[in-house]
Amino acid sequence: MATSLRRASTSGLLRPATLRSVYSALVAPEPPPGPHTTTKNGQSGTPIAPPSSSWPRQSNSTFSTLTATKKAAAAAKGRVEGLLTVEELKRLVKDDEIETVVVGLTDCYGRLVGKRFTASFFLESAVEDGTHGCSYLLATDMDMEPVPGYRFAGWEQGYGDIHLVPDMSSLRIASWLEKTAFVLCDVVDDETHALAPHAPRSILKKQIAEADKKADFIPMAASELEYYLYQQNFEEAKEKNYSGLKPVGWHREDYHILQGSREEFFNGPARRHLQASGVPVENSKGEFGIGQHELNVKYAEVLEMADRHVVYKQCLKELADQLGVSITFMAKPHFDQPGSSSHLHLSLWKDGKNAFHGDKKLGSTSCSDEFRWFLGGWMKHTPELMVFYAPNVNSYKRFIAGSWAPTQLVWSRDNRTAPFRIIGSGKSLRIECRLPGADCNPYLAFAAALASGLDGIRHKIEPPAAFEGDVYKAKNLLQVPRSLGEAVALFQQSAFAKAMLGDDVHHHYGHFFETEHLAHLQTVTDWERNRYFEQI
Repeated sequence: MATSLRRASTSGLLRPATLRSVYSALVAPEPPPGPHTTTKNGQSGTPIAPPSSSWPRQSNSTFSTLTATKKAAAAAKGRVEGLLTVEELKRLVKDDEIETVVVGLTDCYGRLVGKRFTASFFLESAVEDGTHGCSYLLATDMDMEPVPGYRFAGWEQGYGDIHLVPDMSSLRIASWLEKTAFVLCDVVDDETHALAPHAPRSILKKQIAEADKKADFIPMAASELEYYLYQQNFEEAKEKNYSGLKPVGWHREDYHILQGSREEFFNGPARRHLQASGVPVENSKGEFGIGQHELNVKYAEVLEMADRHVVYKQCLKELADQLGVSITFMAKPHFDQPGSSSHLHLSLWKDGKNAFHGDKKLGSTSCSDEFRWFLGGWMKHTPELMVFYAPNVNSYKRFIAGSWAPTQLVWSRDNRTAPFRIIGSGKSLRIECRLPGADCNPYLAFAAALASGLDGIRHKIEPPAAFEGDVYKAKNLLQVPRSLGEAVALFQQSAFAKAMLGDDVHHHYGHFFETEHLAHLQTVTDWERNRYFEQI
């Protein structure tokens, strides 16, 4: 962060007026050549200098030029603004507007890993030949430590290379980075040239193929991510052990315009950067927690939606880094605040129409048989695939009654206490699953949902009767798994999960989630010391 933007105070935190000054510097038109003038802090008159040239942010001039270029090209071709063809990338490289291409894939956690290419070498080599990375990228823990026990990769296998093949349909501007483009990769077997089955993106692609094979279905999807924003930067947050952080807000801000305006220094640029980077934005709003926000992007075919989810998280993390604040997508960062979710919306389309629409009745909903059976299958297989919706130890602390997170497995019409909420009608009819947290890997979560729903259609699985009322107060209903350990056991014992993934991939993810659970069991926490150090 540029130190000139930090207010000299004992707390070292950005005050609201300072945040407004930062925001103005970010969104104002580029000043004409010549000496920069400082602006005044509205509260104290303290001079606030504009961002220094060394500050790692996208300059307004580059952003404006590139955005205008891509808007015109996208409008002319009816494509999403920010997406690139190889020919467009060549022109931008020739015009010195793109210098770097980030080549990435998601690991099992959903984190982006990969390489940065000079744009010229990317065009010369990686477009046709791809690149390689160490196989441990799909067999590591959160701290990038090699983990024994995987069949796919290990010391015994020598941790060889995996072949990363750019999916050029995902090539896009990364407008939040200077002169940078971005592309996502598939992991491909060098010998068979087939998708490597362990990679999260491969797992989702397999289920998309199953939907097409079943009845030419095209899954359409959206994910709704929530996040908390803090005044400390990431380094300061780490030094404080991520404890006692100060949110950017101080009121509960659900739909709150005033509090939301105070956070536009971050959310405004986030919307614009996503929009310019091939991630069409619908809106953003304050959420129920203090310092919590939600930014929604437009629905798309499910693979494109999962890609947008990954780009979204990376953009917002790096934007926070540039602005000297921090953001978290943890499912439950605070015990006394609601968690952050990633609600999934799904429908199946065929011949340009929503296949969920129909004249059958399910409760008060007019729907098709496919809708009914898809819902039935999704609900039936939820417990055994829960690790794909709630993949971390922290995920399960979100499932608290009265916290807007589900606790019992039912479905209901437009009921936010139910994990399966049916919304829309006609062509907009869809299922919203409120189980996943913001920490989910979108490829795995969508794959689990599709596999379950398609199995429901295949075997005509009927859902239970619709629930009416407050699910939190209901008795004798099937509970959401209460811990990662419980969910891992259900997954490892699941014949359906093994059939969905294949034996080798099922073992891989069973080991992955079990490793995460065991790491938690072996850790002594602050809670334990506070509770037992003196009193026991």
